[in-house]
Order: sequence, then structure tokens, then C-alpha cells
Amino acid sequence: MQVIEKSRSFTQLIEFHVEPPQQLALVAALSTQSERLAQSQEGFLSASVQISADGRRVLNYLQWQSREEGEAAFQRFEQGDEDFWMLIRTHRATAVTFGSFQVLQSFERGPDNALHCRLNG
Repeated sequence: MQVIEKSRSFTQLIEFHVEPPQQLALVAALSTQSERLAQSQEGFLSASVQISADGRRVLNYLQWQSREEGEAAFQRFEQGDEDFWMLIRTHRATAVTFGSFQVLQSFERGPDNALHCRLNG
């Protein structure tokens, strides 16, 4: 396995609990919001929106180049980013859980089909 050096990245997870009829609309709204973050926030690396099999949970995964850049974006949420709070109300989320994680190691398949290990130090 080839080792690729990279600075520590930072991941934020936001889990929404919703009723199943709200799930697809919330996914679309989170996708739009993630695109806006990608265009406007420094250090944005990637995002994904995932759904649970029972239709009651939606997970928004955001990855940043550094903890500082991720926290700056998160502070926008905390300080009343109208779009974020409107999103919660519009899709009638009954609970929202935030998690933040420092990425220490990740694996990905490269163009050569080999597994590449990213060690963050």
C-alpha cells in the first residue's frame, strides 16, 4: 500500500431525525447547501448526504482541510445562519446531532486500482 502524506483534515457530521416523507426533500436541500459551502467556504474538501434504511435519519458529512476551517463554517451555523435553521424547520427535523472528528487515517482506491492510505500527522 502506498502512503500519501497529507495535513490533518477535519470532518463534521450532522444527523437529522425526520419523518420518512421529509427525507428526500431534506436530502435535496442539504445537497444544495453543501454546494454553497463548497463555493463560499475556504478549506472545503468534500461532502456527502446519506440516508438510513428506515427513512428517519439523514446524515450530512462535511470534510475540511483543517479544524480551523471546519470550525469557522460551524460557527456560521451556530450564529444563526438563516438557511440552516430554516432547513431544520422546513423539513420538521425532530432532532439534530452534531459531531466533529479529526481525520487521522483514511483509505481510498486510486486510479491504479490500488489502495492508498492517507496518514495524517
